[in-house]
Amino acid sequence: MQNILEKAKKIRLVIFDVDGVLSDGSLIYGPNQTESKAFHVHDGMGMRLLLKSGIQVGIITARKSEVVARRMQDLEVIHVYQGYSDKVLAYDDLKQKLQLDDVQIAYVGDDLPDLPLLRRVGLACTVHNAPAVIQQHVSYVTKAKGGKGAAREVCELILNANGGYETAIQTYLDR
Repeated sequence: MQNILEKAKKIRLVIFDVDGVLSDGSLIYGPNQTESKAFHVHDGMGMRLLLKSGIQVGIITARKSEVVARRMQDLEVIHVYQGYSDKVLAYDDLKQKLQLDDVQIAYVGDDLPDLPLLRRVGLACTVHNAPAVIQQHVSYVTKAKGGKGAAREVCELILNANGGYETAIQTYLDR
């Protein structure tokens, strides 16, 4: 665990996959091309805590969804890359924009399209219900399942390592 905390201390950007990480991976199609996804409120709060602590947040997903765009807008996440089947292209663009090195970036993914990024970043994370092959290529596997608080768990891990968790909590205690 000490090795994980050392990696987490360096993180300045956390990137999340969507399906299977921020959602439970279910794809719900309705009439007239509508799509639904469920997002866990705790995951959103974790992302907000990162942003308040000065750690950038982004998403990279292979799918395009208005639901995802709306959720990221609600959370004030500005680094949103949708429709990237080759996630490395989006990753390289974001890394260049923010002038960061791989060791300063954490990525949370759950399936094979995420492997290239999981193998590059400073802190590679996956969800509890990810396939075994993915779990073999990461530093941290969450206790929570995707879409069920796993993103919050990663956010708190990074905030604790950076010393920002207590400060973030204090802002709510001081109200």
